[in-house]
Amino acid sequence: MLQHFFYNMGHFTFWDVVFLVLSYAILVLVVLPFHEFAHAFVAHLCGDDTAKWQGRLTLNPFAHLTLYGTLMLVLCGFGTARPVPVNPMNFRNRKRDSVLVALAGPLSNLLMAMLAVAIYCVVMLVSDSYLAQGLAYMTCLQILLPINVTLAVFNLLPIPPLDGSRLWSTFLPLRWRLTLERYSNFCIIGLFVLLMTGVLDRPLDWLTEVVLTGVFALFGFV
Repeated sequence: MLQHFFYNMGHFTFWDVVFLVLSYAILVLVVLPFHEFAHAFVAHLCGDDTAKWQGRLTLNPFAHLTLYGTLMLVLCGFGTARPVPVNPMNFRNRKRDSVLVALAGPLSNLLMAMLAVAIYCVVMLVSDSYLAQGLAYMTCLQILLPINVTLAVFNLLPIPPLDGSRLWSTFLPLRWRLTLERYSNFCIIGLFVLLMTGVLDRPLDWLTEVVLTGVFALFGFV
């Protein structure tokens, strides 16, 4: 995050700055828009065109980002995109389709993570250029892969407004779901406090490492 960058400015090299800027650019312009597009696309397939009518069935990052959420992401290291509007009443199968739409975002990130490793493997096979291999390593394995895995793991936490809360709440009794929605604003504050205090760092790091290991194993990496 920028706070860490400013505190350690004297220790950063030119390439560290390039890496930081590229990481944020990929996250804001590619990863987050694809995540939100996935929610909108699966909702469309399930019969709900609410997101489509509001211009969210697109990969255009400006349709999915908010100024506040983007600034939070850059300054604090965590932020939000604009939630995709969904009307479960339009789903063909409300419970099943609610689960599919909630899973669409995290699964899209896992798909991008696997695609990143695949692209790196292809570059290593077809190119002898150290520049191409270095760019592939930095972009695919050091930026795209960890960003997508981290985002997928984080969004599966059962805390509003994350995708995990919509996923797990589908299986709760209606009375519990309404209570959860009623106190969702307090849950957001609680999530912010957990992130700021670092309480979630260790479990998130462990889960991210497990998923990263699994992705590498799919491609034969030890």
